[in-house]
Amino acid sequence: MAAKKILMLVGDFVEDYEVMVPFQALQMVGHTVHAACCGKKAGETVRTAVHDFEGDQTYSEKPGHNFTLNASFDGIRPQEYDALVIPGGRAPEYLRLNQEVIDMVRHFAETGKPVAAICHGPQLLAAAGMLKGRACSAYPAVGPEVTLAGGTYVDIPVDQAHVDGNLVTAPAWPAHPQWLACFLKLLGTTIEL
Repeated sequence: MAAKKILMLVGDFVEDYEVMVPFQALQMVGHTVHAACCGKKAGETVRTAVHDFEGDQTYSEKPGHNFTLNASFDGIRPQEYDALVIPGGRAPEYLRLNQEVIDMVRHFAETGKPVAAICHGPQLLAAAGMLKGRACSAYPAVGPEVTLAGGTYVDIPVDQAHVDGNLVTAPAWPAHPQWLACFLKLLGTTIEL
């Protein structure tokens, strides 16, 4: 397996587990992961939020950890990366307002490189026009955005993932095992025990 260089687009109030787990797991198997946030430099932090499912109509939100970025946004050249990860939480809600972020996402769509998005991450895919004619999962509240962007919203259990070509999506962090396994397959990563 050749190690891949992966871009992770994050922002304040990114979901804690959805940034920490893939960031560490992808490095654990030998990939390089650069976490970047518009307007921030390597060494700066973004605030995370813990979203939990406690029987209410939607998730609850609690303060998470400060997540340290290891890449400066201004230095990101998407053509240098093999894949893209978009964690959820509230970050995609405002990241989609940044044209540079949208252009980066479009690069991955246009080149067919693997993209993994979870929870509210598909909001960024919708804003970049990546979902037209595609099927994807997301946090259920994002389903209407997927549909309005010309995609097909796939309603699956919270611990499952959906693959459509180079795109792997999931509703929320309980899907990490399957979501990451599907993404690793798209990357051509094999793990031997």
